[in-house]
Amino acid sequence: MIIRTERPADIAPIHALTAAAFAGHPYSSGTEPFIIDRLREADALTLSLVAEIDGEIVGHVAFSPVAIDGKHRGWYGLGPLSVAPARQRQGIGSALVEEGLSRLRADGAEGCVLAGNPAYYERFGFANDPAFTYPGVPPQYFMRVAFSPIYEGGEVSYHPGFDG
Repeated sequence: MIIRTERPADIAPIHALTAAAFAGHPYSSGTEPFIIDRLREADALTLSLVAEIDGEIVGHVAFSPVAIDGKHRGWYGLGPLSVAPARQRQGIGSALVEEGLSRLRADGAEGCVLAGNPAYYERFGFANDPAFTYPGVPPQYFMRVAFSPIYEGGEVSYHPGFDG
């Protein structure tokens, strides 16, 4: 498996992969592939990584800047994370998350937030933190990983591309 930054030729396969990965899931709004498209079009897709096996894109993860109390403070949001349905539970998603977080740290990011399943994301250092809030998401599903022991929390807002 190769993990690499997306290329222009990957745009359509990423869209199709993301749609397939989220199809039929009760927590999905069905907008996940369009979120990625809108972030890319707005030049707000800070990091877009694909997992490739034998020339086929089998996974994708997006990272984009978030605001905390209306200010950009070097924090990023993880998501969407997609793995081809036939390739799930093979470590592809984990490899994408680990590589993405490593790259964010290396680039000097302060931390990363996400809305997701704690049972999955805690393995990467994500934890609930009452200092960080995100309206409309139950607090137990909104988590952060800080890359520094000193940070400020607040109300998190994602790029408008998440809203349509």
